[in-house]
Amino acid sequence: MGLIIALIVIGIVLLVAELVLLPGISVAGIAAFVSFAVAIFYGFLHFGVLGGSIIVASIVILSIIAVVISLRANTWKRLSLKTTIESTSTPTPQQQNIRIGQRGETVTRLAPMGKVRFGNLTIEAKSIDRFLDPHQTVEVIGYDNTAAVVREIGGPDPIHSGGSEEKSSKTSSPLEFLSNESNIS
Repeated sequence: MGLIIALIVIGIVLLVAELVLLPGISVAGIAAFVSFAVAIFYGFLHFGVLGGSIIVASIVILSIIAVVISLRANTWKRLSLKTTIESTSTPTPQQQNIRIGQRGETVTRLAPMGKVRFGNLTIEAKSIDRFLDPHQTVEVIGYDNTAAVVREIGGPDPIHSGGSEEKSSKTSSPLEFLSNESNIS
């Protein structure tokens, strides 16, 4: 009788594993079926038709109960991870108190990514307008994931990089700018 109960328990555990952990027809499903079949065989062999029928009925009822319990949403909530991970492997510039408008000095060449020092803190930075050599003064103009976006102080304005401020103040539209360029050449 102990062997039959052990086979039924093993079969139910394998059935639940098949449904929850290993969906599809896999080794666990086949092993559960074999375990149930051997338990039923021994039940009919040792206890006759009545004993075998009781074992079949108990396997069916226990399997239905195990399937219903294992597929309920609340069953696995006790075993699931409830904490959220909010940390990152590399802190963002905002987490390191790097603010837009803050000035720093390039440590390595920004081509377009490199290292910039803000006080005692060195972080990854990105230049959007051109490559910058080491020891250039830069200013933070934005953020890109875990890097600060910087531009050179005193360098060309990335928005108006075509000419001097005087020339850009005289032109009021892109078409006039093009016509002035063609007159200059």
